[in-house]
Amino acid sequence: MTTILTASARRRRPVNLDTLVERVTRTKKPLQIRTPNSTCVLITVEDWRGIQETLYLKSIPGVWESIEEGKKAVHEECFSLEELGWTIK
Repeated sequence: MTTILTASARRRRPVNLDTLVERVTRTKKPLQIRTPNSTCVLITVEDWRGIQETLYLKSIPGVWESIEEGKKAVHEECFSLEELGWTIK
């Protein structure tokens, strides 16, 4: 993960928040931003939502184990969308 130190960045050139947000959005790579007293991470809203969803699913007893078990399933043994009567929009 790339780290930006706000003090050194200001000495070289002003830190432009718009540029940082666009960079993280374009590269999909988190950016660590440090001050002398604190550190934060800039991520896309999609990544944040994904993290929140994962934490939620992991908090429900048995759900994560079920997901892991499903990942091991043999594809040919699974129902197709047509068999379930589902369609993708």
